[in-house]
Amino acid sequence: MIKAVIFDMFETLVTLFEGRTYFSENMAEDIGADITEFRKAWHRSEHDRSIGKMTMKEGIDDTLRELGMFDEATADMLFNKRLAALGDTFSAIPKASVDLLKGLKERGIKVGLISNTFSDERDLIRASELFPYFDAAMISYEQGVLKPDHSMYLRITEELGVKPGECLYVGDGGSKELYAAREVGMNPVQALWFHELAFEPHIPCDELPEFPHAVKQAEIFDMI
Repeated sequence: MIKAVIFDMFETLVTLFEGRTYFSENMAEDIGADITEFRKAWHRSEHDRSIGKMTMKEGIDDTLRELGMFDEATADMLFNKRLAALGDTFSAIPKASVDLLKGLKERGIKVGLISNTFSDERDLIRASELFPYFDAAMISYEQGVLKPDHSMYLRITEELGVKPGECLYVGDGGSKELYAAREVGMNPVQALWFHELAFEPHIPCDELPEFPHAVKQAEIFDMI
């Protein structure tokens, strides 16, 4: 019996491909940097930005310094453009996502979140209309660990007071999250409702035939 549904955030409850997008190539273009070199420098800080060792602004500063292009005005410009794009994401939360979380709560199902998230994303998640629906949230920036580490999954089951086998895990599949959910004993489902919006090289995950799929948010109700 399913007693809890645990969600990924990006490309599951919201999508980064709604409205303005601002990825590494956009940042590089804005400062006249070589895209390949910018990406190398940018991704070197990704792990620390994800586990709370470095804020987004610190990551931008670090990247610009590595490229020999740092000045405060440039760093602020990149940070603010990224924040504006994230604002588009959280200003366009699909009604279907809200209805899904609300409907689960009305059915007495506990709701959780596991998200690999930077500092700016964490702030917008916590301020969003979705956040009050979560009975527990494991955010990598706060937890100091990333999916697919099993501890993220086990911590949330403990906080929710359920066993892994009583959980449905719903995510787009990035970061090997569905494999980890299955390995700890959860019931993973690949969310495909935002799948066609993503573009290279930012597609988080291909369609995985080894997992059940949901192509609309409301299909989750039929799986509990």
